[in-house]
Amino acid sequence: MSDLIQDDKLVELSYKVTDAKSGQLLSSVEFPIAYVHGHNDILAPQVLEELEGKTVGDIIDVPIDCNSIFGPRDETLVFTDLLTNVPEQYHEIGTTITMENDKGDAKNFIVTRMDDKTLTVDGNNPMCGRQVIFTLEILAVRDATDEEIEGGGKEIDSIDLDAALTAQGVKAHSIN
Repeated sequence: MSDLIQDDKLVELSYKVTDAKSGQLLSSVEFPIAYVHGHNDILAPQVLEELEGKTVGDIIDVPIDCNSIFGPRDETLVFTDLLTNVPEQYHEIGTTITMENDKGDAKNFIVTRMDDKTLTVDGNNPMCGRQVIFTLEILAVRDATDEEIEGGGKEIDSIDLDAALTAQGVKAHSIN
């Protein structure tokens, strides 16, 4: 069948990620994602392998050990400091802070805990150490165009910005 997922097919899907232990929904996509099978590694290899041969309407669950993707947790990447030493703009759980080492290498840390006196940041990927279930729903499968194969994803129609703005009643101005 021509609508089976295989190399050179453009695949559109939606997915959600659930913690296998707690059942908590960890993430989901608001809009479908598209990729060209065999030409884009947007998804984990074990997910791509499970998608092979599936078709529109199929829903699959793929268990993933996140340590195989992100590595095990590294507790040396968890730091706690006095709240007074941390700029106020970072005083919110979930805030991402980008830090650089002496060599100029950047790493993102997420504020994970805060109390009246201290703030803790964690440089581990939030998925480290978790067992998760990727639930994927295949929404579309078709032959990819040469441009999509080259780019690894869906072509986006060009937008006539002037026409779009005019339709919204906005006059476009050139900046020179």
